[in-house]
Order: sequence, then structure tokens, then C-alpha cells
Amino acid sequence: MIRRIWQYIYTSLLRSWLKWLLRKSTGTCELQRICSGSKPGATMTKKAEYSLQSSKNKVLREALETSKENVEKHVDQILKEKEIKPHSDQLFKANLHICLLQITGYNQLYVCVEDLRKEVFNSDNPKHEAMLLKLWDLLMPTVKLESRVTKQWGDIGFQGEDPKTDFRGMGLLGLLNLLFFSENYTAESRQVLSRANHPKLGYSYAIVGINLTEMAYSLLKSGALKPHFYNSVPGPPELKDFHQFYCYLAYEFNKFWVAEEPESIMHFNQYREKFHNIVKTHLQDPDVSLTLNAACN
Repeated sequence: MIRRIWQYIYTSLLRSWLKWLLRKSTGTCELQRICSGSKPGATMTKKAEYSLQSSKNKVLREALETSKENVEKHVDQILKEKEIKPHSDQLFKANLHICLLQITGYNQLYVCVEDLRKEVFNSDNPKHEAMLLKLWDLLMPTVKLESRVTKQWGDIGFQGEDPKTDFRGMGLLGLLNLLFFSENYTAESRQVLSRANHPKLGYSYAIVGINLTEMAYSLLKSGALKPHFYNSVPGPPELKDFHQFYCYLAYEFNKFWVAEEPESIMHFNQYREKFHNIVKTHLQDPDVSLTLNAACN
């Protein structure tokens, strides 16, 4: 309660006064001080984002809603609004441009991911079917599917004879993440599958993968992934960057599961939540960058 009261007092009364005082004493606006004096990456971009969100100036707030194609135009509008000559502070202009690319890119990434989550896997769609069959071929290169609907799908961790039913929660997004991991980290994905098929410490590879897709999606939606993307992607984060984060989760969860040695798969939710909390703790580090680095593991 006390923290909320202080936050209200600061944002409603003190912040505007402090901004005015600093502008008078330094001759620069808040955005200039952030973009010229903050560490590039999450530290700078999150401060710039907060400054733009808190601004009473409509031009500044609207910059957060633009597309990456219009970022340059909004940068120029902000310079004009703040009466800053472009050539007088080139570092500010360059860094503000990067910040806006990252901020608007994150928003657009969420829209893209949400659309894929809502897209239902359709067995009548040749592209969907081709991706599913490719997933099998990458994970099980020496084993041929007997038919499209078969119990063999259980060998890579699906629940039933037709995987399409398992994609209902995360839609096409779940399949795309599984496929991206297998395509770009083939050896690692096969290693994870092998460990997932352990007679004692095993779990359903594909089902857990879809569950981890939900984890990645919820972290993206909440904004928790901003520090990671702002540090690891110098421009606007794209879908491939979201897939890369999923690969990190899939690989690290497998290591975590094996190290924890759960008594039974029945305790999955308990260990899943523990892993989730570990990831969220990492994401609170302003210098965080969570990437799969199998060579070091």
C-alpha cells in the first residue's frame, strides 16, 4: 500500500517537477538524458519506453503505437517537438531510433505470435501437414511412419494417434516452435527427445514442448521478455527470435528435469512452476540474454 501511494505521489506530482528541474539545469530533455547516458539495451529502452508512456505530449505517446516502417518519421517528429536539431545530437537520434524499433517491434511480435496461437492446426491444409511430417522426419530419421494416424506419434511425445488434437491449446504456434527447434538444433532436439524417452525420468516430449510454448507466450504477453529481447536483438524482435527463446526453454527444461530427478511425471506441474520461476528470476536481471548455448552444456 505504501509503495502504491509513493508511486502515485511520484508520478502525479514529483516526476514533472524533477523533469523540469533537470531540463533547466542540464539543458536537455528526459529522453536525451536517457538515450545519451544510459547503457544500450534493456536499461536504455525500458527507460525510454517509460518516459514515452508517461509523457503528457501526444506526439511522444503516439510514437509507441507506430509500426517499424514509420519509426524514422516519429523520431523526426519527437526531435521537432523537443526543439532538438538533428545534427546537434546525433547520438540521441540514433539511440532513440533503436529504442523505438525495439519497443514497436515487441508489440508487433506479440500480435504475430497471438495470431499463430489462434490459428487452428488443419489436417486438410497441405502446409500444416507438411510441417507435421517434417517434424517426424527430423526427430525420427530412421523410422518411417506407418500411416498418418498412428500410435507411433507417441514415440515423439504426442498423446493420441493424431497429433492435431494436441495443438488445440497453442494452435499452430506449438507446431512451429517444435519444428524450429528440430530444424535449427537437430542434434540438440534429438538429444532432448532421447532423454525425454528415459524409462524412469521421461516425459512426453511434444506435449511438454507445447506446454513450454504456452510459457514463452505468457512471458511475451506479460512483457517479461522485454529485457531479454532488448538486450539480445539490436533491432525489432521478430518471430524467429521468439522461436529461439523457445529453443532455450526446451533445452534448459530438459537439463532441469534430469537434474531434479522427479519421482513421477505426476509431479510435472510442480517442477514446471519451479522452472518457470527460475526463468522469471533470470528475466529480472537488466542484462539478461537467454540463448541456447549447447556447446557449453
